[in-house]
Amino acid sequence: MAEHLRAHSAEPSASGGAAYGRGAAVLSVGIGATGLITFAYFSLASHSLPEDDYGGITLLWSAVFITVSVLYRPVEQLLSRTIADRDARGVQGTEHLRVAGTIQLALGVLFAVGALALRGPLQDELFNGSETLYWVLIVTVLAYAASYFARGYLAGHRRFGLYGGLVLMEASSRCLFALLVAFGVAEGQSFVALGMAAAPIVSLAVVPPALARRERRGHRAESGAEGPSLDALDAAARDEPAAKEPQFTLAHGAGFAAAVLLIMLCEQTFLNAGPLLVKAGDGARGAALAGFAFNVLLIARAPLQLFQAVQTSILPHLTRLSAGGESDPFRRSVNLTLMAIAAFAAAVALVMLAAGPFAMELVFGGDTEYDRLGLVLVSIGMGLYLSAATLNQALLARARARTAAACWLATAAGFVAFLLAPRFDDRVLQVEAGFLGAALLLAGLLYSFYRRG
Repeated sequence: MAEHLRAHSAEPSASGGAAYGRGAAVLSVGIGATGLITFAYFSLASHSLPEDDYGGITLLWSAVFITVSVLYRPVEQLLSRTIADRDARGVQGTEHLRVAGTIQLALGVLFAVGALALRGPLQDELFNGSETLYWVLIVTVLAYAASYFARGYLAGHRRFGLYGGLVLMEASSRCLFALLVAFGVAEGQSFVALGMAAAPIVSLAVVPPALARRERRGHRAESGAEGPSLDALDAAARDEPAAKEPQFTLAHGAGFAAAVLLIMLCEQTFLNAGPLLVKAGDGARGAALAGFAFNVLLIARAPLQLFQAVQTSILPHLTRLSAGGESDPFRRSVNLTLMAIAAFAAAVALVMLAAGPFAMELVFGGDTEYDRLGLVLVSIGMGLYLSAATLNQALLARARARTAAACWLATAAGFVAFLLAPRFDDRVLQVEAGFLGAALLLAGLLYSFYRRG
């Protein structure tokens, strides 16, 4: 009996690995298409609006997505990990949903209070007095609270097709507003901006099918159609009672979410501190150099968009393996992901070495010459950074969010200190070298704790 159960319990590992691969592939297609549609949104808006109005749209976009990434991704990650862990252990109940909902609601209220208190600076200084853009900011950020909650729910249950549908529907509905302006059906900055607020609300249409399927599975489980969990069968084979799981509390959920929130803040520091500090420290040349540094770091930013598919699918996958004590499949999944990242980063570095300056000038134009060595440094740093993000998900799957957050905080602080230190003659090269060094340190720290697992 015990041998049969062990043989049977090995089946989820193989099917889980296949599900992870399929999930990453489906999400890659969905997120890739989303990126193209988002590019179309900005292209249409750029051609349809005056330059100043288009600038307001880009500022609104930046404010929205930096805010929601920092505030709401922690709850998405919390739900993804917790649902996968509980499903793997056969734990029933909905307290984890209540805890995550409470945290998300609190974060939304915190944002609303802060945004209302800072209405003057936001409306007058950031949006040049536009009341419409200010209110679109508030409505959009609050709407994304529900969207990111749904993303975490779908990822935890491995509903990656619906997850991809959600982000694709979000981008498509947003783009429709810019398309209507481009064809003259509507007009103005305000209508284009309203697309940002409508997008997360419309995208929630994918949630009812997910809930309906979950309810059908619940009815089958109650009728015994799905049978007992493997954990319960294994315990019965050993004549032992199934282990009673501790209740999922608000303190537990808030601790995990707070650690991930710190990680999100550090992530924004890695991606935005360089251009911002270059702009702040170089007077009249600062704006031009900041834009130049921003363009260079797009070598790291662009792959991160597609890597979201891997991040989203690998966390519930690794969590299930960790909950089942399947250490070998766990390590294989991480190692295969790291190998794929290394191959991708090597290919990008070779392209940058061969034709980097020409490609950057072709894409971005301008009179500034891009340094070949700097582009290669950022390409290598991108590979290390994506590797660190993978190792971060492995630590989150093992419930070591605080350890991961400490690594991110230490490295982000070192990165900022390096940028504030006596400056290089070439400020952009300083950003490039700092990014590579910080990515190497971050990956090394996370790997050391991952190995101890």
